[in-house]
Amino acid sequence: MQVNSKSSSNRALIIGLTGGIGSGKTAASDFFAELGVQVIDADVLARQALELGSPLLNKVYQQLGQDLQQADGSLDRAALRVRVFNDRKQKIWLEQLIHPWVREQIIQAINSFSGDYLILSSPLLLESHQDQLVDRVLVVDLPEELQVERTCQRDNNQRDLVEKIMNNQLSRKERLARADDVLDNSQGLNELKKQVNYWHEIYQKLARS
Repeated sequence: MQVNSKSSSNRALIIGLTGGIGSGKTAASDFFAELGVQVIDADVLARQALELGSPLLNKVYQQLGQDLQQADGSLDRAALRVRVFNDRKQKIWLEQLIHPWVREQIIQAINSFSGDYLILSSPLLLESHQDQLVDRVLVVDLPEELQVERTCQRDNNQRDLVEKIMNNQLSRKERLARADDVLDNSQGLNELKKQVNYWHEIYQKLARS
């Protein structure tokens, strides 16, 4: 399925929101949502792809092991994360399973949207080529040491796992080089919210111009 042509006069402006783990991408997307902006969250879609009853979930158990299946049949996501970030081949296999499904859901949501602009929030926007679906890339930026600290505090993850996840994402330098716009989240949530309000006004003007 194709996204509606960008030349179409009624085509919404699509902003791709991304950032490394622990950067504050979810907080930023929540602030946009509070302003009434529709947010398509690729993380939420990726979770749905492996919910109980999904045909993709059975493939995960067959490929990566039945021990990932909990007593109620649902996926032990923490164990899955550890497994794939310690085995690059399995990580690639999982991405090839999930990414096409997620992309299809994103395209359907974009094509059914009728407002001025929307946010596509995705941690792998650039890595998975989802940026091909957007008009501008908005990066939530944070020094890498702060990324590690905040992720360890938030998720109670071990530092070595967080660093492995970061090593499988674009570097901060690469992400910023591909950004059209930047949200600096080094100064806390109040400052982040101010910046979201600023870009919201800009995007509204761009969408209507």
